[in-house]
Amino acid sequence: MIPRYQIVIFSILLLTSLAMGGFLWHLRQRAHERLLAGVDSAPTKAPEVAPAEKATLMVANDDDNSLLAQVHSLPLPDDPGSRARALLGRLLDIYAGTNAPHPVPGGAGSVAEVFLVPVLPNGGKADPQEKTGAFKDAANLESARGTSARGPQMAVVNLAGNFAASHPSGLETETLTVLSICGTIHANLPRVTQIRFLVDGKERPTLAGHADLTRTYLVSEAAATGPVESEGPRP
Repeated sequence: MIPRYQIVIFSILLLTSLAMGGFLWHLRQRAHERLLAGVDSAPTKAPEVAPAEKATLMVANDDDNSLLAQVHSLPLPDDPGSRARALLGRLLDIYAGTNAPHPVPGGAGSVAEVFLVPVLPNGGKADPQEKTGAFKDAANLESARGTSARGPQMAVVNLAGNFAASHPSGLETETLTVLSICGTIHANLPRVTQIRFLVDGKERPTLAGHADLTRTYLVSEAAATGPVESEGPRP
């Protein structure tokens, strides 16, 4: 026969276990309800998309070594550097597309960044290596951006290393790529009068063995040599 005190102890333990189980179940339900409430109170926000604008791209043509002005409609951000990068992204997407007039692999991802520095009044130029965020001096870069908005600008185009590595070699094809980039930037950002190039944030002697990337290019060298084509073919 089970002693009375053991029955009392067993009953107390059983009631305690049931009470703890019920309390834990209640806490679990409340946590689940809070989780659902948090999901419902934070609905997914649609990403903001920049409005489409008309933009002029200077598209290279290997058949006659010309630059043809094409008018495209594409979303463009307000920031000048981001704007220039979006323009060059569309240009390089055309070159990477099927039946491109100037076949170059890589596409929009070939442009890491475009930023603007002031052209100094004495004819000097801000050092593009000094302003890169590989690019080490962010404070100087922001200061340069603010100054460049009030006068002539130099655009520094930082290309991806794989773009330079895969670019077709040859003086004419490399020069057309460089000049089409220069012309496209100036056509949409008329304050830009000079262009410099970096590759992976560093100065590179040539694009693919021929076109000099150590020099400063003047946008006057990238004038269109063909008629304006409205809404050019998409890549």
